Amino acid sequence: MALYMVQHGKNLPKEIDEKQGLSEQGIDEVERIADTAVVYGVKIDRILHSGKKRARQTADIFAKKLNVAGVAETEGLKALDDPEAFAGEIRSDENLMLVGHLPFMERMASYLTTGKTDYTVFKFQNGGIVCLDKLPDSDSWAIVWALMPHIG
Repeated sequence: MALYMVQHGKNLPKEIDEKQGLSEQGIDEVERIADTAVVYGVKIDRILHSGKKRARQTADIFAKKLNVAGVAETEGLKALDDPEAFAGEIRSDENLMLVGHLPFMERMASYLTTGKTDYTVFKFQNGGIVCLDKLPDSDSWAIVWALMPHIG
């Protein structure tokens, strides 16, 4: 089973939207990445998001495109939350998508792959997916693939 990590799509500035929902560009990029995930046959059992408007909107786009019924807000996915504390919530027997914020997502990818939170093992982009898989007979995970809105 796989863990799909997503940084929310690009959002509007607070001056335009106090809750910083997705911008048109953010919506377009998340939809494009979700459409690509559909083409590749990505299957998600459940999506958890931080509850912030931009993360919820991102999760909802992925849920609609990938036909995922289980979408829920959860604690522990905000920008400054502790990846080590949340890691215990991840089960390797389901295809789970997490939609959250930086620096949390980069720190979580680091923790799962290296056991430490202070390495950058992957540079996330708004709206992109990083897929990790748990290594057999290990507590460690490995990055298997990524879909990003921008190359270069």
